[in-house]
Amino acid sequence: MKQGHLVILSGPSGVGKGTLIKCLHRDFPTLFLSISVTTRPMRTGEVDGVDYIFLDGPHFQKLIEEDAFLEWCQVHEHFYGTLKKTVQEKLDASKLVLLEIDVQGALKVKAKMPKAKTIFIVPPDIEELKNRLEYRGTDSPEVIKKRLEVAKEELNYVSEYDFVVINDSLDKSYEKLKHYFEKLI
Repeated sequence: MKQGHLVILSGPSGVGKGTLIKCLHRDFPTLFLSISVTTRPMRTGEVDGVDYIFLDGPHFQKLIEEDAFLEWCQVHEHFYGTLKKTVQEKLDASKLVLLEIDVQGALKVKAKMPKAKTIFIVPPDIEELKNRLEYRGTDSPEVIKKRLEVAKEELNYVSEYDFVVINDSLDKSYEKLKHYFEKLI
């Protein structure tokens, strides 16, 4: 049986990863989006097991001790991780598996699974990213400032990725991303 493909997608908060992933799901219905585990509180409208798997700190720590994560990291005051078993099961079933994870996690997974393809979504510039974060209205000015600082740091790792998409126009950006995925299959 043919092995599946693992694709890692990263980019700063507010760059449009979620919107692009929705488009990918529309055009690649067999795409499996791995759901991250997190200790952060659930936001309004989120569903446990759909948006994230929400766990408390002790349960997350137990999974670390059991080596259950392909990668895990602490972002701000919360933990995030990708369950190893779930990803491997989907790859063994010849699925196209997508991980939406930050730079730290992407580099860890790439080190463990060098055949994984990596994609980085970048904003046209930091000012546009700031506008997008403010427009979506989910974060305080302090959180936006912190997210922009993290974004500037993350952008230093663009050269570590196999493919980069500048999300300046959703339609054009998605066409580039879609074409890349079509070549993988």
